[in-house]
Amino acid sequence: MRTGEITRIHPSAIIDPSAEIGQEVEIGPWAIVGPQCTIGDGSRIAARATLERNVRLGQRVQIGVGAILGGDPQDLKYRGEETWVEIGDDSAVREYATINRGTAHSITTRVGRHCFLMSYVHLAHDCQLGDHVIISNGTQLAGHVTVEDRATISGLCAVHQFARIGRHAFIGGCSRVAQDVPPYVRAVGNPIKLFGLNSVGLRRSGFEETVLREIKRAYRFCFRSDLTLSKGVEQARAEMALIPEVEHFLGFIEASSRGVGF
Repeated sequence: MRTGEITRIHPSAIIDPSAEIGQEVEIGPWAIVGPQCTIGDGSRIAARATLERNVRLGQRVQIGVGAILGGDPQDLKYRGEETWVEIGDDSAVREYATINRGTAHSITTRVGRHCFLMSYVHLAHDCQLGDHVIISNGTQLAGHVTVEDRATISGLCAVHQFARIGRHAFIGGCSRVAQDVPPYVRAVGNPIKLFGLNSVGLRRSGFEETVLREIKRAYRFCFRSDLTLSKGVEQARAEMALIPEVEHFLGFIEASSRGVGF
């Protein structure tokens, strides 16, 4: 075990000799840090939290009481290959959340920077979260889910494997996400339905009104016209100035393999 300076490890914690622990790290009572784990500077591992194996934490990461990171993927195709969990700088994983390692499909289950995963959240194997993602209590993500930057998922949601959630999207509580949710929208329900743009969240993130108007126009072409979805995208491309936000919105829809919720 390699440790940095001014690191505080409770005497009851169990640390594997191969673990690497940075400076000013705190590891609480009865915590377990398993083989090939790396804990970045300024991170805090609370009481009874477990890093099972192959977990890389960035700097100033907070792991809550009883959280379990780095468990084997719950996938019958898994054959023991070396896979990982990575958590970006300044992210928090709260009490009793669970994050499984990846499979051979992508090797790593990844959480970006400045993310906030609340209590009892589950990330299955190969999930990929961008930066500034918020996931509320009790929400469960199946394998291979992608969540783009600054998306917010409310509590008690279930997200189907391989689903994608676009940047700045907001998903209301108790939703079943079986299809892709485009960027910038509000969505809720079982099955999921779209309810316009996440205008409040976009303004809080500094989107200018001119950009919001263009995104809203693209949304109307795709979801609030008499056109089919593919024809709506085609019409938007033909008639609109494709600023980056609109291009991402349309490209996300075009790339969907699961279909997009309406």
